[in-house]
Amino acid sequence: MVAEVLAALAVRPGGVYADGTLGGGNHAAAILERSQPDGRLYGCDLDPEAMSRAQVRLEPFAGRFVLREGSYVTLPEWVPAGSCDGVLLDLGVSSHELDTAARGFSLRHDGPLDMRFSPHSSPTAAALVNETPVAELARIFRELGEEPAALRLARAIDQERRRTRIETTGHLVAVTERVLPPRGRGVHPATRLFQALRMAVNREVETIREGLLAAWKLLRENGRLVCIAFHGGEARLVKEFGHRLSRNYEVVGPVDRPEFRRPQTPQLRWVHRHAVRPSREEVRVNRRSRSSLLYAFERIP
Repeated sequence: MVAEVLAALAVRPGGVYADGTLGGGNHAAAILERSQPDGRLYGCDLDPEAMSRAQVRLEPFAGRFVLREGSYVTLPEWVPAGSCDGVLLDLGVSSHELDTAARGFSLRHDGPLDMRFSPHSSPTAAALVNETPVAELARIFRELGEEPAALRLARAIDQERRRTRIETTGHLVAVTERVLPPRGRGVHPATRLFQALRMAVNREVETIREGLLAAWKLLRENGRLVCIAFHGGEARLVKEFGHRLSRNYEVVGPVDRPEFRRPQTPQLRWVHRHAVRPSREEVRVNRRSRSSLLYAFERIP
């Protein structure tokens, strides 16, 4: 969604931008191209392999970018507050990570059950699968993966791990297929389970919530925050953030009731009323983009 990202960020010559999820650097390169001759970019990623690829990809723009390995949550530690015209967060897992069996993200390529964005973090998905109590596993599958058969899957995994430790993606897929046999060419039954494990391993709910606020601190007046979500869980977190900062009141307490509200000045406006989806042509070329949902917010002066 490169064209959509550039439009949502309103990239201009001389602008200053941050890409908190560099990946291979394609979005960053497009931003630097559009912001020529003197636009600048800050970029980071948890994945050291992604950082290396991005460094090579951005070589033509040497002198106009600063890259650091790490989470977008830490951007305010090294990017000046209020300095950016736009910040991009492309949430979820990258195509490169999905296609690299050794990373353990893909249910179609057998590999070690890892799923960490950063090789320096812990635990791995294997540790969660083999050491988490059944009730907690079921909660992870249900809340993070929206899996209707969460408890059945957790119990099947428990039975299998009592027999032998589950160490590979292929092994976990096989266990899942015993409970939920694949049907036709639809979504594979292990998809929600893999999503849930990945989100748990990388603490994605907490990271996204913290990261949205961190990105917000970087924006100057009229600066834009653009987020790309790939499933309902990510989208809900982004929309929750947008609704909270665009309201003219804040909620005191866990329930939003009129008597528990107090006035606040809205901090943002929604650039688009609804999420922007990829074009048919992009989906035709890159089928994985079909789930992309782009949200954009603008900081109110």
